Amino acid sequence: MRFIDREEVARRLTYEVCIPIVREAMIALSKGETKQLLRSIVPLSEGRLLGVMPGAMGAHKPFGAKLISVFQENFARGIQSHQGLVVLFDPESGAPVCVADAGEVTAIRTAAASAVATDVLARKDSRRLALLGYGEQAATHARAIGKVRHLESIVVWGRSPERAAAFAERTQAELVVPVFAATTAREAVAEADIICTVTAAAEPILQGAWVQPGTHVNVVGSGYAVPVEVDNELVVRSRFIADSREGVLQQGAEFLRAKAAGLVGDDHVVGEIGQVLNGKIEGRRSNSEITVYKSLGHVVQDLASAWALYSQPDGSH
Repeated sequence: MRFIDREEVARRLTYEVCIPIVREAMIALSKGETKQLLRSIVPLSEGRLLGVMPGAMGAHKPFGAKLISVFQENFARGIQSHQGLVVLFDPESGAPVCVADAGEVTAIRTAAASAVATDVLARKDSRRLALLGYGEQAATHARAIGKVRHLESIVVWGRSPERAAAFAERTQAELVVPVFAATTAREAVAEADIICTVTAAAEPILQGAWVQPGTHVNVVGSGYAVPVEVDNELVVRSRFIADSREGVLQQGAEFLRAKAAGLVGDDHVVGEIGQVLNGKIEGRRSNSEITVYKSLGHVVQDLASAWALYSQPDGSH
């Protein structure tokens, strides 16, 4: 059995490779070609959980599962909050053939998925990115969004001004784009064309009242039905598009909170990003519309990314 470690994933699963893979996986999901169950989550203790995500890329295609732990305190210890494995099975024999580092696959494919959504939902002239959060996903999102829009500036906000400033310095050096640290979330998003919320926040850090008309928002940080990153007003004001409609109706915390308040119904989730990509539904309808992409992440993104690494030769050797 092959093992693809974190270093190999990071080296080979570039955004140029991953963005098209994730795009195709999302189209396949929305066409009903893939098979998957809603993720199962086992709460362990405060800030710690285990997730199990099984699925198949198609009836006669690779299948498998992601086993992942999320330990929020790992960030302060300088290690990935998401740790785990993607296990791939061969579609012909049914045998397990590969195990890949899930933390790195998750980090890259999540940002690639936001880039896919941004490319099709954000205004073409979008140039200013705001990142709420300064962890691993903020770094991967800065890299990925820059692949689909020509960014002229990035603003980052987080609860620690020191960490936000350090992130800004690192990211500016890497991407050669001006990166500023804001003192408040409101200040960070004031002039943003694209906003990515990539935090572990339990309560809203982004208010709809702060978001300018025409903005695109990727809501990424909350992966299950409890923590929320954005308030009800933003949900209500936006054209709300899911990665998986079923997933968001069951586990999309921000949508579920607005629904529980009686402000929206299930029809507010207008569709899936895969349906926008294959022309089944309209994405952005005007330059003044606020679009939201709610990302829960689904296992076919992980399977497709890991299978590409397993099945294609590694050109470095």
